[in-house]
Amino acid sequence: MSDNNKIRRFSAFRIAEHWVFMITFSILVITGLSQKFYSLDLSMWLIFHLGGIDYVRLIHRYTGIIFLIATSMHVITGIIGIAFRRWQPSMVINKKDFSDAVHNIKYYLGMEDHPAICDRYGYRQKFEYWGVLIGSIIMVFSGLILWFPVSVTRFLPGEIIPAAKVLHTNQALLIFAVIALWHIYNSIFSPEIFPLDKGIFTGTISRERMALEHPVELARIENKPVEEILSAHRETERHENSEVN
Repeated sequence: MSDNNKIRRFSAFRIAEHWVFMITFSILVITGLSQKFYSLDLSMWLIFHLGGIDYVRLIHRYTGIIFLIATSMHVITGIIGIAFRRWQPSMVINKKDFSDAVHNIKYYLGMEDHPAICDRYGYRQKFEYWGVLIGSIIMVFSGLILWFPVSVTRFLPGEIIPAAKVLHTNQALLIFAVIALWHIYNSIFSPEIFPLDKGIFTGTISRERMALEHPVELARIENKPVEEILSAHRETERHENSEVN
C-alpha cells in the first residue's frame, strides 16, 4: 500500500505494456478500417495525407509486427510467471465467474443486497480480456497469411487466403466493437469510475474501490477475513449515506 490510501495494482511493466497495446491498436484500427472502407471520404482523406495506399499498408503491417511482439511477450510472460514464479492464474475463467454474473444481474434488479464478491479480476474483466486476446491472436495469424500469401499456399490450400481476408476484417470490426463499446464504457463512462479509470496509468487505485470491487484481493493483501473487509466497507457506505440524507 502507498500513501494517500492508495493500493498498487499494476507494475511499471504492465503500465508500459498497456500504452504499447493502446497505441498500436489505435494505429491498426485507423489504417485497417481506412483500407476496408476505402470509398468513404474520411478514408480517402486519411490515405491521401499518409502518402497513399502503399504507405498506409506499410504502416499497418509494421505496426502489426509491434503488436505481434507485444502480444507474444504478454502470453509468454504470463506462462512463465504461472509456471515458474508461481503467479496466481487470476485471469482464468472459472465456475464462480458465471455465478457472479448471475448474482450481479439479481443485484441490479434489487434481488441481492450487495454486488458479487470478486478477487483480483471480476467476470466482466475476464470475459473482455479473453475476447480481446483470442481475437488479437486470430488477427495476427490471419494478417500474416495475407502478408505472405505465396509462402502460405506452398503448404496450405489456396482457399485459406480469401478465408483469412474475411476473418481478418470481420474480426477487426468485432474487436473494435468490444473495445469501443465495452472496454471504453467500463474505463470511462461507468458511473463508478467516471470520468476516467486511472488505475492502469498510475498503477494504483483507492482502498475504498478495492473494498468494493476486489474485496477478496484486499483481504489477502491486508491479511484480514473477507467478511471484515465487506462489513467495514458497508458501514462506511451507510455512514456516508446518512450524512448525505
